[in-house]
Amino acid sequence: MTARTEQEKRFSREELGRSLLEKGCMTPAWAPAFEAVPRSAFLPDLMWPHDMETSRSAPVDRSTDPEAWQAYADSDQPIVTQWDDGTHQGTEPGTSFSSSSSMPSVVFSMLKDLDVREGHRVLEIGTGTGWNSALLAHRLGASNVVSVEVDGAVAQAGREALKRFGLPVEVVHGDGYLGFADRAPYDRIIATCGLRSIPRAWLNQMTPCGVILTPWGTYYGPSEATARLVVAEDGRSASGLFTRPVAFMRMRSQRRGWPQHSEYVPAGAMDAADVSTTTVGEDEFSSTEGFRLAGFVIGLCVDNIVHLADRKENGKRAVWFYGLSDKSWACVVFRDDRKESRVYQSGPRRLWDEVETAYRWWEGNDRPGYERFGLTVDDAGERAWLDSPDNPAALAL
Repeated sequence: MTARTEQEKRFSREELGRSLLEKGCMTPAWAPAFEAVPRSAFLPDLMWPHDMETSRSAPVDRSTDPEAWQAYADSDQPIVTQWDDGTHQGTEPGTSFSSSSSMPSVVFSMLKDLDVREGHRVLEIGTGTGWNSALLAHRLGASNVVSVEVDGAVAQAGREALKRFGLPVEVVHGDGYLGFADRAPYDRIIATCGLRSIPRAWLNQMTPCGVILTPWGTYYGPSEATARLVVAEDGRSASGLFTRPVAFMRMRSQRRGWPQHSEYVPAGAMDAADVSTTTVGEDEFSSTEGFRLAGFVIGLCVDNIVHLADRKENGKRAVWFYGLSDKSWACVVFRDDRKESRVYQSGPRRLWDEVETAYRWWEGNDRPGYERFGLTVDDAGERAWLDSPDNPAALAL
């Protein structure tokens, strides 16, 4: 499908605004910012719209096809703006996207959850194109918004776009994990990258009863949701429910490569492993892409674990689990022709036993959705819970 043909299926900017309001992604309070601050003013001439259904990106260049470029800019579609931490060259997509402009429906849903008020001071973690900063600045004033961006080139481009548009937000080139103490305290912190742990520095830079809104997940898999945490009056803790599933690029300081299989499962390890069976079905473990509720919950319940699903071949699929605190591992071999699956486990932990216990606990509680789970952050670390901080998800084990 050509870009021009795809363009015909897309909303105009006015239609997009109406759709965001009708779906409840955007509140009326944010409509003036949407109208006044177009995403197109913050996008590069060469960009790569990302198709959520096919997981493919294709280049669109404003200089060669301005109509298609504008249509994508006004669409509810994520747009990749940098590949491979800036080392990528050329027009074709790179290996891994490292900066983007999020879907407007996600942007305004998160701004709705942030619940800013007049006079609020906001710290944004992850400047990206600068569009999110500009929306905040239009509503609160540029002097009340500061943004931190880890990539120097991205920070410079965002800073220039904001100045060019007339909303000179302070853009700091630095590690957002540290926050930005020079402008603290903040009433709100919003992150536009995925976190696996929330830094104490953010709590230290917040006002009492302030709100931290961040995509959060675990290393178990890619499933993450926005955690909306309200800071306690003493500033020592923050707690709140998850609001919606999202998919963001991970904070660079919290990236983690896949475990080396051979370091966990050397030659002969399968023969020496403990062997058992399970009746848990394959569906919840067959994919390690996108948001999967069971994966999100298992990640909340089981610490220091990652999993990887092999491709299915001849009606058989192996799913591997690796411990991140030691060299424990497990493998479940699902087969289409059998109701029971064989389980192999080795190491100090029995990883599949932990995973199955968490899964059965979730089933036993009628498969609660992400919106019933929450997170508490304090001096002791992070704790996930179901319905109430008094009901920790760790009890699943």
